[in-house]
Amino acid sequence: MSGTRTKFKYNCWDFFFTCVGLPLFMLDVVLDVLAAVSFYKERAYVYLGVLVLFLLGSSLLTQAYSWLWYSYDEFERKTKVEKLPSPRQLKLLHVFQLGIYFRHAGVLEMATQSLYKKIPDPENGASTHLGSAADEQEPDFESIAVSLNHDLSMLRIIETFSESAPQLTLMLTIFLQSGHLDLVTVLKAVGSASAIAFTVTTYHRSMRSYLPDKEKQQITSSVIYFIWNLVLISSRLTALALFASVLPCFIFAHFICSWLVLFFFAWRSKTDFMESPCGEWLYRATVGLIWYFDWFNVAEGKTRYRTALYHGYILTDICILCAVWCWKMSTDPPDFLIEPMHALITAACVVAVYILGLILKVIYYKFFHPNLDRDELSGVSTEQQSVDEVDFRMMRSTTEVSAHYNKRMRKLAKNFYS
Repeated sequence: MSGTRTKFKYNCWDFFFTCVGLPLFMLDVVLDVLAAVSFYKERAYVYLGVLVLFLLGSSLLTQAYSWLWYSYDEFERKTKVEKLPSPRQLKLLHVFQLGIYFRHAGVLEMATQSLYKKIPDPENGASTHLGSAADEQEPDFESIAVSLNHDLSMLRIIETFSESAPQLTLMLTIFLQSGHLDLVTVLKAVGSASAIAFTVTTYHRSMRSYLPDKEKQQITSSVIYFIWNLVLISSRLTALALFASVLPCFIFAHFICSWLVLFFFAWRSKTDFMESPCGEWLYRATVGLIWYFDWFNVAEGKTRYRTALYHGYILTDICILCAVWCWKMSTDPPDFLIEPMHALITAACVVAVYILGLILKVIYYKFFHPNLDRDELSGVSTEQQSVDEVDFRMMRSTTEVSAHYNKRMRKLAKNFYS
């Protein structure tokens, strides 16, 4: 088939996010350890146990996905860092919860080499890579970096909603139970919620590489995307924390019941993300976990009604959680005094913030989100579609698929932009 081969674009912003990703990931581990030590010193063993449960469960989940994806790719590794351990050693690294660090290092390696190739030669002003003939034989560092970063962005999403979101809910619950809310506490909570929304936004940016150039989104769309996710997530986590602060034991029952409902709808969505039956069931269970905190599109086609149904369910749940909190504040008030009117205003504000987030989301999808149909996303001829299904990175029907496209994330991009 004739035509030019498209390549994924890896710009300076992507390189920046990659460089800060690994240090921030390691910093998050250090902060988690410090939080655990703090609970131990305060003899808050219940909180310590819950925190360890979040940390251990999240780590096991992300390592499981990382290992499954390596096995699906038949242990084909494209970076020198990832090629260092043998498949058996790589398995041991995942058992000891260290496999994810090799993925981070691999993306950083490809990103650095991609940036190096773009540096102008001081002698002739051209880029440092070779001519077109030799360049065809060189690894496409830029496309490899984008492809590896796609997997990493999905792993960050899984880690965020299996650890960071529950951990922030726990922190808010402790603050509400103590009754001591100061400016520093509020800033910590806002910072943590912003980190969660930022992770969702980086996933959004990674999906953009599958768009045709004419539909490339500007930084403004990412800002709007970040804001409405921050507003929705903050309202949801606050409602959960309010409920947990008055009925701490029932929050686990609430999670199990909600997760079962969401898991059922994930199964009914007929997802097709993983390449093994067991992996697909694990993915559906993970989607149910993510949906407990935020919406995540997992099915192909128009999702307007499914999204509306989901947000209607979550909004109703938030109203019930806030109503229960108000009721407990009036019938069984804590040691510190909260006026009934203040409790009612607080609950109303939480609900109003979620509605505000929905309005911002509608604005984003109305003016900033490219709604492309299947053909516009694929951009390939019927003959090529029959061989390779749908390809998102095509600019024209005569353009070939990049050799380093990511099949898994291509499916999610089809769901995200269709």
